[in-house]
Amino acid sequence: MTARTLAGLAVGDFRDRVRRPAYAVTLLGAIGLGYLAVPKAESTWVIMDVAGHRGVYNSAYVGVATALAGALWLTFGGFYVVRSGIGRDTTTRVGQILAATPLRTSGYLAAKFLSNLLVLASMLGVLAVTALLMQLARGEDRSIDPLALLQPFVLLALPLMALTAAAAILFETVPLLRAGFGNVVWFVLAMVVSIGGQSASAPFGGLGVHRITQSMSTALGEQHLRTAEDGFSLGLTKVGKPLDTFPWNGFSPSGGFVLARVALVLLALAVALLPALWFGRFDPARAPGPLLPATAESPTDAPAPGSTWSTAPGALPRTEPARAGAFGRLLAGEVRILLQGTPPWWWAGAGALTVAGLSLPIGTVTGGVLPGVWLWPVLIWSRLGSQQVENGLEVLLGAYPTARRRLLAEWASGLVLTAVTGLAPLLRMLVAGDGAGAACWFGGVLFIPSLAMALGVVTRTHRVFQVVYLPLWYLLANNVAALDFMGAVRPNGVPAGPGPLLVGALSAAMLAVVFLVGSARRNVKG
Repeated sequence: MTARTLAGLAVGDFRDRVRRPAYAVTLLGAIGLGYLAVPKAESTWVIMDVAGHRGVYNSAYVGVATALAGALWLTFGGFYVVRSGIGRDTTTRVGQILAATPLRTSGYLAAKFLSNLLVLASMLGVLAVTALLMQLARGEDRSIDPLALLQPFVLLALPLMALTAAAAILFETVPLLRAGFGNVVWFVLAMVVSIGGQSASAPFGGLGVHRITQSMSTALGEQHLRTAEDGFSLGLTKVGKPLDTFPWNGFSPSGGFVLARVALVLLALAVALLPALWFGRFDPARAPGPLLPATAESPTDAPAPGSTWSTAPGALPRTEPARAGAFGRLLAGEVRILLQGTPPWWWAGAGALTVAGLSLPIGTVTGGVLPGVWLWPVLIWSRLGSQQVENGLEVLLGAYPTARRRLLAEWASGLVLTAVTGLAPLLRMLVAGDGAGAACWFGGVLFIPSLAMALGVVTRTHRVFQVVYLPLWYLLANNVAALDFMGAVRPNGVPAGPGPLLVGALSAAMLAVVFLVGSARRNVKG
């Protein structure tokens, strides 16, 4: 396989991915994070805190702050954007064509790795432009040093993007990690990398934070600006007062550090090629079972020309709406569809959380068990609004006479799941006379399925909800009251988050988006 063919496969795959909604959503998130990384001088919300100080907004400091923030976000969110390349080749039957070519498995995996890296590197490129614009907008130092601005993106962020690109390939080729469980596993791993990577002993230099802190600590010492609260913080945090500033002109990487970053990229390439030992490259002779196994994203078979199925999805004959009791039967069916295939271990875990909710002290229940029970069904909630698309059922559902009723029943099935899994904490709050907590509970019951439905209907994939909900839940579990939609953050014994009326209004707005988008698509297809 020539390098030109490899590059052609990678570039073609890259062009396909950057047109997808998930790419735009993640890119917007990265740009927003770039804005937060360079806050206004009077802001008390910061991304990087160096012993109560921050650098003057010159190219070196803005580049480092934005590159580190972007590396943290894209290591997490970027993974979900690039992890579907092999699965898409399966469902679109491109894999069948590749299986008939002399393309080697290692070459195919190398092309996918390069494509993944191009996608993530393109986001870094946009983030670098954002850093440049933020430096000019803040106006503390408008002299541009391209090397100081771009060096952190190349040395700090790009090797982590290579590792993320390789991990996406590895996860797609391991059956246990291929589906939603792998998304949760990566979320945990990304948290470990973001925390452990800041250590001085992190392998391959970790996030590169230790080198940065050494350089900034030296600059603080030379300017006699060390304080008693000496330390370094990376991540969105609120400080008591605006940070003081100090001049910092960047860091000079040692040869050993540069070699460590190169070694990390080579390790990522090795991880990407490792599945060549077991990946069949769509060859039925090497992989038992059908060439195109049923997946959550499989499209319908191509219809025969001239048949009823060859028309648009909305062209199927629409049945007459059923009368009395129709919605109840429809809801029961949607609940069965939503829960189908749920393994026994999931039910055992849900039962254990229910027992914990009924037996542990009320403080533990509201602050620990409630977030736990509303994390457990995350993979099931993510099916809302997208499973009919990912399973190729739009044609069949196009025959249903009232689209709004079906969407409402699908949303209600998620509401039923949310309420049932959270029932134990609700009972404990009612027995304890915690009316405020119970009201917040009802807000959460409305919010979760509304968020899942809105993201599923708009983006037509289950992954976006997982990308959004997992960090939202993580911040909530770490006592960020502004994001507490369930009443779990209680610094003074009462819920400190948004009121249930506000959460309910937001849920209603998301449900309205579901109906508007669903009706618009039905009208277009009709």
